[in-house]
Parts: sequence; C-alpha cells; structure tokens
Amino acid sequence: MGKHYRVIQWATGNIGGRALRAVIEHPGLDLAGLWVSSAAKAGQDAGTLAGTAPQGITATSDVDALVTTPADCVLYMRQGTDIDELCRLLASGKNVVTTRGDFHHPASMDPDVRARIEAACQAGHSAIYSTGSSPGSSPGFVTEALTIPLLSLSRRHDCLTIDEFADMESRDSPDLLFNIMGYGVAPTAFDQRKVDYVKHDFAGSLAQLADAAGIAVDRWEAFGEMAAATRDVTIAAGTIAAGTVGAQRITISGMRGDKAVLRFRANWYCTRDIDRPDWELRESGWRIQVQGDTPLDVHITFPVAPEDYAAFTPGLTAHRAVNAIAAVCDAPPGIRTTADLPQIIAQLG
Repeated sequence: MGKHYRVIQWATGNIGGRALRAVIEHPGLDLAGLWVSSAAKAGQDAGTLAGTAPQGITATSDVDALVTTPADCVLYMRQGTDIDELCRLLASGKNVVTTRGDFHHPASMDPDVRARIEAACQAGHSAIYSTGSSPGSSPGFVTEALTIPLLSLSRRHDCLTIDEFADMESRDSPDLLFNIMGYGVAPTAFDQRKVDYVKHDFAGSLAQLADAAGIAVDRWEAFGEMAAATRDVTIAAGTIAAGTVGAQRITISGMRGDKAVLRFRANWYCTRDIDRPDWELRESGWRIQVQGDTPLDVHITFPVAPEDYAAFTPGLTAHRAVNAIAAVCDAPPGIRTTADLPQIIAQLG
C-alpha cells in the first residue's frame, strides 16, 4: 500500500468537510487531528462531523494542542489565512496543503509574508502548497495542472483563455444570489471588491504558469461585467425579472502590450437567456482555448443531476488537495508550486 501519512484537517466547512471524509476513507492517510472554528463542533468525534463511523479523534479549537500533535501534513481550509498560525504549523515540521490562494506565485507575495513563511519552512523542513479546482475562487487544477500539459504541445504561444461556467439556476440560496451576488436587480457598476478578490488568486495562479512557460506578461488587468435577462425566469431561489441581472462575468487578463496572452473568465449565471449572446454561456464546466501553432479547444462538463450538484462540487476542490499530500510531504522545504512538484496522482485503490 505504500507509505502512510498522518494528517490534521484544519476546518470543516463546505470544502473542509469533504476533505475530512476523504482523509478518513483514503487508504494511505491516517487522521491525526481536527481543528474547528465553532464551539458547537468542538468536542465532537471527527467521524460524527464527517458522517462516518467514529474515528476516536476529537475536534478542537486548541491550536497549541494541534501544533504539538505529531503529523506529516495539515489540510488548511479555514476561512481567511492566518500567517502566524501557518508559520507555527510549518515550523513544527508539518507540511501544509491549502485551498487558500495565497501561495500560488511566491514572487507576487508580500515580501515580508513570504520571508516569514520561507523561514518557517526551513525551521521545520516543511513545504506549503496552494491548490484547488477553481469553483468558488480556488484555482489550481484548470489554471495550472491541466494547462501545463496542454501548453506542452506548443512552440508558439498567442493566447490561452480559460472560461469557467457556473449555472446557479438550481442553487436554492436567495440571500446569496439576490443580496450578496446581486442577481435580479437593475444592472449597475460591478463591485470592484469582488473583482479584486477573484484577481488575487487567479492572477497569482496564471502568473505561475507564465513564469514556468516563459510567457512574458507586462501587467494583470481585471474587470467585471453584468448581463441582463431577456425574459422572466424562475430559478430555485426565486424570480429573475427581464431586464435585471441574470449573468455576471469577471475577466482576469495577463497583458503583453495591448494584447492578452493569458486570460481567465468566471462566468456565473442564473439564466442563459441574456442580452450578451457573445458570452456563449455553456453548461457548468470549463472551456480551455489555446491559440498558437497548435490550437486547442477543450471542453469539460460535469454530468451530474441538478439535485446532486451541491453535494458534488466540494469534491472538485477538496479531492485535489487530499491527493496532493504525498507529493508535498516528499517535496523540498519551501513554498511549492504545481510547476515544480511532480504530477499529482490519486491513490484510489
């Protein structure tokens, strides 16, 4: 069966909860500890929180106790990145795989933060790696792991465009869709804070790709757009009236002069009947277009029933992080990237 790795799961939200179950069920991983943020979860058995048999591991909010718990790796999936906390974990000798997007491109990090993380890695002889799949702003798979082999077919590069499509029609979350994301209201100026949030993670991920492939980028640009529904549409969360926001797009572009050479577009929609047919909205999934001397047009969709979609999507991000544990534990100390790690292979048997 190969080497076993002791793992601490850090947080049990939408992604962390799925990762916790995956660790418990993984043939090469042993759960060593569980950090939770809420008092309601603290004291519960990890198996109870994961929906499995009891594991004999009690959830805790005690960082000190977990720092001293012997473990090979921490799956760090909490809301927000606590640098002090991460430095303690790394310095204690624990490798970290995280779905936080702060470590995709070390050269883009705040120099002081990078220096602290690198020093902690050297002290603990440990490594840290950011990865994900991209839904919910957690890049890694489609922006790095998938595009690196696609570009390996090219010798002349013109532009890489990644479109992510997310159909929100079956999402029964009225507060999220109408009050937070702004669907079903008159189109206005796009919230730049939302744009900057997506740009932070995806520009870093694409910058890693640019460095690895030798693609020169002068600057990163980001903007958001809204499209109006062309008819009244009833979705799980309520009604989108004609003329109100039915779709949104955020574009992150790596520019060389006035030309985009790398581009990621997040296309989120509650209806495909919009006043921007040029967006070419598709079912949930990804479209990757490579322009150059070996043009490619790759389409990936998720053949999952709408009623199963909410239960399916967390695995897209959580499972890649779980599958990366062995590679990160065996990697040299420091901030590791997809470009310098070996290919991540899932141990499924």
